[in-house]
Amino acid sequence: MLASIVIRTYNEEKYLDQLLTLLFSQKCELIDMEVVIVDSGSTDATLTIAKKYPCRITYIKKSEFTYGRSLNVGCKFAKGDFLVFISGHCLPVNSSWLDELVKPLIENKASYSYGRQEGKDTTKFSEYQHFDKYFPTYDKIPQKGYFCNNANSAIKREAWEVFKFNEQLTGLEDMYLAKQLKEAAYDIAYVSRASVYHIHDENWKQVRNRYEREAYALRHIMPELHFTKKDFLRYFMASVLSDSSIAIKEKVFWSKLPEVVMFRLMHYLGTYKGNHETRKLSSKMKHHYFYPKDIEKDYYE
Repeated sequence: MLASIVIRTYNEEKYLDQLLTLLFSQKCELIDMEVVIVDSGSTDATLTIAKKYPCRITYIKKSEFTYGRSLNVGCKFAKGDFLVFISGHCLPVNSSWLDELVKPLIENKASYSYGRQEGKDTTKFSEYQHFDKYFPTYDKIPQKGYFCNNANSAIKREAWEVFKFNEQLTGLEDMYLAKQLKEAAYDIAYVSRASVYHIHDENWKQVRNRYEREAYALRHIMPELHFTKKDFLRYFMASVLSDSSIAIKEKVFWSKLPEVVMFRLMHYLGTYKGNHETRKLSSKMKHHYFYPKDIEKDYYE
């Protein structure tokens, strides 16, 4: 059996060399692997780095890029029975990452799996809390809901071929497909042992844009969602207080407070801008998607 690791790239020179080194160092006791690069017009050393390794490379025009279209191009180009996705700025934590990620698929316990994401030394303090909320240290095989994240995921080719990734969304193509598969009685698995470091070296505008893009896409997945100005104030304040409490326990409150405030401001400002025109969402679902603590963790498990 073959797993094709598909990496979308656009100017990913900073971490790509390290990522490819780690990929080609995987143990692969359960599966064979190939690496597929889908480049959308890199102008840095991305392609030079990729060509140092036995990667298969395909291309998509920058003008034609969407997250879903790029993945569909890569999946079609790939040869594998399993299609594995990892971001160009993610790094597997250990050499068993690939085996752990595809194991639920090989054992037919799920058709789509995703792994844990962790922060690294440059990760913003509040994003550490975000990772802890959505990517816990326990498995969910299978999970009850359709949350998924293609920064670190794998899918059976036969499952991808049922719907493929939506090519119109501004993000969250993973959740959109996972929802379709879930509704068609396919299972989703979360594998905590298949962990990666996810490195977002973003300025504050980029943080806001990321959350705005994802919130806009979420409207197409959950059209009933409505995030008001009142919600913005409520979740912003709750998140700052929650992050600050953790910072106090870790004795970094004063050094991290400005960063916490700015991250959560950009987080919820982007969310508001992307979501405010949609319809009303239940209080329980709002807590799951926007509240800083995983108090509703059983809702989508």
